[in-house]
Amino acid sequence: MNTEDENIELAAGWIRNARALLITAGAGMGVDSGLPDFRGPEGFWRAYPALGDAGLGFEDIAAPRAFKTRPAMAWGFYGHRLALYRRTVPHAGFGILRRWAESMPDGYRVFTSNVDGHFQRAGFDAAKVHECHGSIHVLQCTLPCAAQTWSADDFQPEVDEARCLLLNTPPHCPHCGSMARPNILMFGDYSWVEEREALSRARLNAWTQGRGDIVVIELGAGTDIATARRFGERHAARLIRINARQAGVRDTGSGIGLQGTALGVLTALDQAVGR
Repeated sequence: MNTEDENIELAAGWIRNARALLITAGAGMGVDSGLPDFRGPEGFWRAYPALGDAGLGFEDIAAPRAFKTRPAMAWGFYGHRLALYRRTVPHAGFGILRRWAESMPDGYRVFTSNVDGHFQRAGFDAAKVHECHGSIHVLQCTLPCAAQTWSADDFQPEVDEARCLLLNTPPHCPHCGSMARPNILMFGDYSWVEEREALSRARLNAWTQGRGDIVVIELGAGTDIATARRFGERHAARLIRINARQAGVRDTGSGIGLQGTALGVLTALDQAVGR
């Protein structure tokens, strides 16, 4: 079995020699930027104690029905997250990844289950970033009255964080006037407008089709909701898995597991790539 230093050197060699790079990312990617990790009910309620007091878990508030039964609280939750993601600066690991990605002879793509938009904020080409669960920076009608989405840029949420309640008027659909919601795939969601995601997915599939030389760097993707993890595994000729808790790989011949935070491991890898 290789030591951690040997695995770093091996992974760095894969990156140096790669022609095509696929970056896959889950919630753990944002921890180094200071974003909360909703691991288990206790982690979620630490971030949103008012929801804990109300006996509401992540699956209760991150659901379309919450906008009908508790609209001020649903938008308190999503409004707080929208403001948080806007003011949070993506950590330096994004810059390392972007530098590698832009040096690839055959290009790169990003597949992320995160909705924070931080790859785009870090300068990645938006057309090359696939957000499989949607984006908090995009809105849709709660009904929905039409299969249309629009930017959330004009909405500035004012939130009572202690009570997790939106204080100002929530955004509304410009077509029918109904309340709007983030264009995010939620729990029990039969009203998600998926056209934006479908177009992005088609672009990604066209790039991966028939390609057998992809090096995948997976960051902070867990096994509870394993969408990003499984997508990378399907397309990887070589897989570099970076994870603080679940870094194991199935095939050690074509995969390397590096335990640690995204920023910490990326920094070590970058030093090795440059040697």
